[in-house]
Amino acid sequence: MELASLAGSRRLGLGEFLTGPRKTALRAGEILAAIHVPEVRGQGGFLKLGARRYLVISIAMVAARIVAEGGIVTEAALAVGACSPVAVRLAAQEAALLGAPLAALGDHIRPDLVEPYLSPIPDIRADAAYRAGSATELLRRVVSACGTNAGEP
Repeated sequence: MELASLAGSRRLGLGEFLTGPRKTALRAGEILAAIHVPEVRGQGGFLKLGARRYLVISIAMVAARIVAEGGIVTEAALAVGACSPVAVRLAAQEAALLGAPLAALGDHIRPDLVEPYLSPIPDIRADAAYRAGSATELLRRVVSACGTNAGEP
């Protein structure tokens, strides 16, 4: 994110820019001038769980990107949304996937590397435990799909 004001400009990563629900790191007098999106490698996927397919508010949503060489994971990026004030990257779980074989990749998703990093709230759609457990299962599914499709040409 490139932020600009009369005093100059600065860059922040998305994780630094989004600070809470409807809150950003914009300072007084700043505007969002540009969004820089890096080139992405690997196989990615997204899944969401909600009461209806097109319902805006989700119980949980996950995104994953897997890069592999020789059938082994060399890069992993995992994020969970709707289970914390802002979407959360799962650095410990990402690290645990490095070096894992693509076969049965979803089996390497561990609740202890996912759920403690989330802060889901209970509401009319789901309680907190259901949201956290759903996020773990959705991650297993999306990572499995990425692993199946991440084979080199």
